[in-house]
Amino acid sequence: MVEISVKVAVNGYGTIGKRIADAILKTGDFKLIGVSKYSFDYSAILAVKKGIKIFVPREKIEEFRSNGVEPEGTIDYLIEEAELIYDASPGKQGVKNKELYLKHGKFAVFQGGEPPEVAEVSYSTLCNYTSAIGRKYVRVVSCNTTGILRILCSLNIKPTSVFVTIVRRASDPREDTRGPVNSILLDSYTIPSHHARDVKTVIGEIPVTTASVVVPTTLMHVQVFQLNIDQSIQLDDLVEQLGKSNRVVFVDPYYTDIDTTGKILELARDAGRTRNDVYENIVFTSTLYKQGGSISFIQAIHQESIVIPENIDVAYAMLNLETDVFRVLEKTNSALGVGLIKDLISMVGK
Repeated sequence: MVEISVKVAVNGYGTIGKRIADAILKTGDFKLIGVSKYSFDYSAILAVKKGIKIFVPREKIEEFRSNGVEPEGTIDYLIEEAELIYDASPGKQGVKNKELYLKHGKFAVFQGGEPPEVAEVSYSTLCNYTSAIGRKYVRVVSCNTTGILRILCSLNIKPTSVFVTIVRRASDPREDTRGPVNSILLDSYTIPSHHARDVKTVIGEIPVTTASVVVPTTLMHVQVFQLNIDQSIQLDDLVEQLGKSNRVVFVDPYYTDIDTTGKILELARDAGRTRNDVYENIVFTSTLYKQGGSISFIQAIHQESIVIPENIDVAYAMLNLETDVFRVLEKTNSALGVGLIKDLISMVGK
């Protein structure tokens, strides 16, 4: 077997960037040559202690040096050396960064905070892996969109319509200046919210409507799903289809006492997941409900980490390293330990 060793860089070392970097370090097929930091903070020191090379803007070199971090070089040099760039910069900055990637002729993966136009393809592994094969610029869709698409593309049935109510966390844990603090905020002033439009950039054939509000928590998102289907489809059939994917985990609150997002993260912590990351959709089985041609359920989505597996998957497609999506899923799931929480939950339920 031919060994793969693709040189990869991460441009932006925040919530998503640091998780992508750690994921790359766990794979055998990609070599992390460095990450970019635009201003000094504690994460630069921790990255260096992990053996990760730091690249900074030329005008910031002395700032990092004065804080005990010796940069390996400038960001331009990092981009020039890499074969694939993960753009994990703050939303809308990726559009500006694309000029740099074009200049150096590099492949680039963008995140869901960027507009769809930044890339050739908006991407979610279970839906359109093959459409990313050989593409130079791909956008991995956002956390909530990823959570919705994993459900829809794990099913062998095609719903006639879908309605998802999204209860969004207000901010990530480190973003302590964001709100709301004591209120529930309309995430979008209209129905559908932008999530429905984002879903349709990947699969446009299913009518999807979303509504979204923001609540004062940092832990996870919660989605209330309603699938309108053929009445002959049984609930057990849908559960069986979703259960085939290690990226969808069923949790029964009655057996496990896991009935909050905080307890889900505690489970991830107890399972030894780095940063308490939950890469999987967490579906509460007690909420599964069928009435006529409608099936409903509630699931939780960890906004900080759910897109990380898809970010690794997509590199195999873009660089023509693997055409078989099932082999890619097996590789990424194994590297990240996707399936561990599912195994633990199955033991608890016995």
